[in-house]
Amino acid sequence: MRYMGKEYTGKGVRIAIIDSGIDINDPRLRGVKMEGWSIQLGATGHALLAPDFADQNGHGTEIAAAIHRLAPDATLVAVKIMGERLRTSAELMAAGIETSARAGCAIVNLSLGTPNMGKALLLRDCCANAVDAGSVVLAAAHPKGERAYPADLPETLGVAAHPDCPLDKFFYFNPKRFSRKEWGVLSGKLLTHGYGLTRKGETGRYRGSGMATAYLSGTAACLAEALPNVTAEEVIKRLKRSALVPNPEIGYS
Repeated sequence: MRYMGKEYTGKGVRIAIIDSGIDINDPRLRGVKMEGWSIQLGATGHALLAPDFADQNGHGTEIAAAIHRLAPDATLVAVKIMGERLRTSAELMAAGIETSARAGCAIVNLSLGTPNMGKALLLRDCCANAVDAGSVVLAAAHPKGERAYPADLPETLGVAAHPDCPLDKFFYFNPKRFSRKEWGVLSGKLLTHGYGLTRKGETGRYRGSGMATAYLSGTAACLAEALPNVTAEEVIKRLKRSALVPNPEIGYS
């Protein structure tokens, strides 16, 4: 990423990928600095951490590859909260956010969310604490524009996808400029490329707001490298300022 006349690659930045884990043997991630853990909820509801973060589905690995594409020198931190069927809970998402922030991850990526409004307060508390600790939390918006948490929380950056967005560009629907009545659920969200790419540059298995969140997380990591001594709130402000102004034709795919 080019910022203020210099190129940045996410060097020295830790990116938490809260997902299904990462396959450390994937050729696209050869030589990448990588660490992580898995989280399960015990019988008492407490989070139980384990060192294994092997990906049983492939989704988390695709997200990691997308992030690595834009931030090749960042450290990837796999936070596994899903297995083969990609099922999880708001409690596990909250635990993933909390442990990521405590581990010093400047960027926290969630290519998932929940429509359950009853869990919004739990996730908001965790996201607010993460931001206070210096982490920028990015989360995938609902693919059909319905409510999704934590993407719709004010402490996070909600991200949607559109096929007309190039890989290195993104838009921000500033609610002060485009009212919610005019732009609906896109108001206050970032919009970017949403297609996973293979090593040959072909479209991969996954697409949508989850992939868009991954690409924007890579961009955010580069910005965090460029601005090492600022708060998470300031990184978020700079990210929004760096975005393009959307055209009226752009909307959900």
